[in-house]
Amino acid sequence: MIREEIVDGFNNAPHRSLYHALGLTEEELKRPLIGVVSSYNEIVPGHMNLDKITEAVKMGVAMAGGTPIVFPAIAVCDGIAMGHKGMRYSLITRDMIADSTEAMVLAHGFDGLVMVPNCDKNVPGLLMAAARLNIPAIFVSGGPMLAGRVNGKKSSLSSMFEAVGAYTAGKIDEAQLKVCEECTCPTCGSCSGMYTANSMNCLTEVLGMGLRGNGTVPAVYSARLELAKRAGMQVMELVKKNIRPRDIMTKAAFRNALTADMALGCSTNSMLHLPAIANECGIAWNLDMANEISERTPNLCHLAPAGPTYMEDLNEAGGVYAVLKELTKLDLLDTSVMTCTGHTLGENIAEAVNRDPEVIRTPENPYSRTGGIAVLKGNLAPDGCVVKRSAVAQEMLVHEGPARVFDSEEEAISAIYAGKIQKGDVVVIRYEGPAGGPGMREMLSPTSAIAGMGLDKDVALITDGRFSGATRGAAIGHVSPEAVRGGLIAYVKEGDLISINIPQYQIELKVPEEELAKRKAEMPIRRKTDIKGCLARYAQMVSSADKGAIINQFA
Repeated sequence: MIREEIVDGFNNAPHRSLYHALGLTEEELKRPLIGVVSSYNEIVPGHMNLDKITEAVKMGVAMAGGTPIVFPAIAVCDGIAMGHKGMRYSLITRDMIADSTEAMVLAHGFDGLVMVPNCDKNVPGLLMAAARLNIPAIFVSGGPMLAGRVNGKKSSLSSMFEAVGAYTAGKIDEAQLKVCEECTCPTCGSCSGMYTANSMNCLTEVLGMGLRGNGTVPAVYSARLELAKRAGMQVMELVKKNIRPRDIMTKAAFRNALTADMALGCSTNSMLHLPAIANECGIAWNLDMANEISERTPNLCHLAPAGPTYMEDLNEAGGVYAVLKELTKLDLLDTSVMTCTGHTLGENIAEAVNRDPEVIRTPENPYSRTGGIAVLKGNLAPDGCVVKRSAVAQEMLVHEGPARVFDSEEEAISAIYAGKIQKGDVVVIRYEGPAGGPGMREMLSPTSAIAGMGLDKDVALITDGRFSGATRGAAIGHVSPEAVRGGLIAYVKEGDLISINIPQYQIELKVPEEELAKRKAEMPIRRKTDIKGCLARYAQMVSSADKGAIINQFA
């Protein structure tokens, strides 16, 4: 036990003297020490309320007889980092968060943990840390933002990025763009669609690491503070019963999470984060599981950007538990798994009710008979690539067109805004993968530009980088192997025909093998030479996207 090594016993009197220097009393030191890992900062809108959440957690811990002690985790706002070099630093913070939390916990003798994340990389980073440390832990996020209101209609961050494309195409004027800018993001919280942050917070409920409502109760609701207090109290029960993250995050729990992912229509980034968390649990992950589970899981939710509903609507309809209850009608979940409530998943969702069958469709009336995410394979991506099928227009599920090739996101955006992309084109953006980027930038800007200009039903986009959960359209990312590691995407030329068949899970570069062999001999791999510091280390150590872009592969 960590506590015995650091806090208890006569030999640890020097350590206790330093705890006393913190103002802790002898009585407090005799109680379980609970680390409250807070991602609070003043730059991420989803984190600006975490000081209040953290204080509520501390109160809950203290009410239940523990001693709460706060320490920080960093956070990057993907929206602010979008479309420039700052986005290279987003995904790599997932490992920084896991590593720094490991260091803080093992150095200071905590008996349990309450994780207080919210946005994109904090949730998976802290889930990775929880699995790695394997001491009793529970999650309570900061909650989603309320939807904006623009001209009487609900909106979210994806609407804002698409508005830039509409302005560029002359579809709206500067005054209308200004209205969008001022009204789209009205409150604190993680952006209001089923983007990456909300996807992972919802999946934390399914994995069993967060209480009911963790993924959906809006950030500005007082119910969020109540939830935080209950999480603080519940961690004390986990400590008492010695229920640990790896008791909860089992192979069955991950299959449940992937099933719920398909039903909810989650971000494609879950296909990076779930494998990384499973890896920390010592659980092997095969990307092919996604299609297997998708084939039998109906897509029940169309939240933004796929549809007109938002996280507040999902919350009012019954939340994640109501979605899970619908899935039990098809016997798609293992409801016997343990959760942080101390009860099984089945016991947790027993009383859940779907209060709005339009927001949460029933299995008899799904948006589609298959799940929200598809993994495509073919010569262009022999190890797989990922698309959010539920956000693809029907017309683009099967497509063939000429490649328009760009070696960076910036080159592609310039061409899109200059009107150089035509209907039927397949935009290829390469050298943006985990190692080649490095950092595997999200590309909401080019996909939103395409959508905002009205081309989302005519143009596909393929990349070894990744997409924001706010992306919609035929946006296919995570191409593996990536260009910098010799993947075929490095050898695509302007005008090559690319065939995409999402229902058949296929993607193909239609170039003869002899020509491809010639290109591989003649076309050099482009490697960035100006990358330094943490990005350089990341580029050397990171796995491919199909493995979850992980640093240390244990399984």
